[in-house]
Amino acid sequence: MTDTTAPSASPAASLWREMLEIIRTVAVALGIALVLRIVVFQPFTIPSSSMEPGLVTGDYIVVSKLAYGWSRASFPLNPPLFKGRFLGRQAQRGDVVVFRPPRDPSQTWIKRVIGLPGDHVQIRRGQVFVNGTALPQTAIGLTQDHDAPDRAVLQVGETTPNGRAYVTYDGGPGQPGDDTEVHVVPPGQYFVMGDNRDNSLDSRFSPAMGGVGLLPAENLVGRAKIVLLSWKPGASILKPWTWLDLQWGRFFRVIR
Repeated sequence: MTDTTAPSASPAASLWREMLEIIRTVAVALGIALVLRIVVFQPFTIPSSSMEPGLVTGDYIVVSKLAYGWSRASFPLNPPLFKGRFLGRQAQRGDVVVFRPPRDPSQTWIKRVIGLPGDHVQIRRGQVFVNGTALPQTAIGLTQDHDAPDRAVLQVGETTPNGRAYVTYDGGPGQPGDDTEVHVVPPGQYFVMGDNRDNSLDSRFSPAMGGVGLLPAENLVGRAKIVLLSWKPGASILKPWTWLDLQWGRFFRVIR
């Protein structure tokens, strides 16, 4: 009787096929992750205190790219693929947005939308006026700056015309940016400000002064949605001993 059973594959061939399967699986997983990062959500770490008290240094946030559609700013490295926004939608007053500043699109910043296209925005003695009407403010009380505990600041509640309420920091009268000219927001641009009003380079300051100036809509990356978790200042992925230096009370906070 003739034995017709095929010889089994060599151990080396089996190992090679297994390695190829692992490489394919990893490549598919990375591809899916990249698509989700470009199209749906992207994580960012807050590097500065300009959005205190809502966001503090070390917050790890998730940004929705579905909110405003997609532009070249949605892609890593800001490639010159096309102009404008695909399926673009307008940001709303009070939205906290991540964007690429016009003076250096390689960076990503975060601020709050105050003025929409066509708005007239002015700051007088630290109070924001939109189209001649002051945004309502309520003094909450003095507190210590989260990132600079030796700095006393006044917590001020502020409400936009569409009812968005949030808390800002005021470092006192006579600060740079407390009094501005009237800024007329052109079509396709926004006026943005940091909530830590006296520690924010934003639309009150021109790019030549280190600020944002008026923000083109195509520079928007997305809308900040939630603080996923948060590390204390000084923690770093390069310092394993700091990995558990977490700000536990800031986990899973909705960004308002």
